[in-house]
Amino acid sequence: MSATFEQRLDAFRRLDDAKLTFARRDWFPGTSGNLSIKVANDPLQFAVTASGKDKTKLSPEDYLIVDSDSRPVDETSLKPSAETLIHAVVYKKFPQAGACFHVHTVWNNLISELYFGQRAFSIQGQELIKGLGIWEENASITVPIVENFADIPTLAAAIEKVITPDVPGVLIRNHGIYAWGGNDFEAKRHLEAFEFLFEYHARLLQLRQAVVSHTPNN
Repeated sequence: MSATFEQRLDAFRRLDDAKLTFARRDWFPGTSGNLSIKVANDPLQFAVTASGKDKTKLSPEDYLIVDSDSRPVDETSLKPSAETLIHAVVYKKFPQAGACFHVHTVWNNLISELYFGQRAFSIQGQELIKGLGIWEENASITVPIVENFADIPTLAAAIEKVITPDVPGVLIRNHGIYAWGGNDFEAKRHLEAFEFLFEYHARLLQLRQAVVSHTPNN
């Protein structure tokens, strides 16, 4: 069943909340990033940010509803974000996913570049791993990293190959992260946990280098 008018409005309101929260953290430089919330399963439909909008502000034309092929459900002058195909990949591969958020930060870009050679970033024993719903003692996670293909269908296909239900996120080299969850609250928690882990690790590397550089030679 297609989404009702009330379901659409509710998704738009929740996207407003997420968008302003992330904008206050400067996670949308230069109108980058995109957000979506699923509004129907069969057929698949989701609300997604419109392309080229200033995400620090609210307007009546910030979002639109698209189908499983990332095409607008209704006639509109709005264009979905260029990377809407990636949101569709997430919802198709993980039917339980209810929201998907994509942001560009300095920290996720640094981590994606530092560890691209390994095609993944791994971290263990950090408390915020619990924010991803992983509660094992001394738990570890491995976040896949894909090349930043300019061709979006190629990028979406690369992401589809590497994402797993165990870790709700994927890094794109020198680009950003996609994180998802069962609903917008969970997707936001996952994104915040990822960003904390990336910043923690990058700062730890900086600190270690500073200590080494200031240690007198024996």
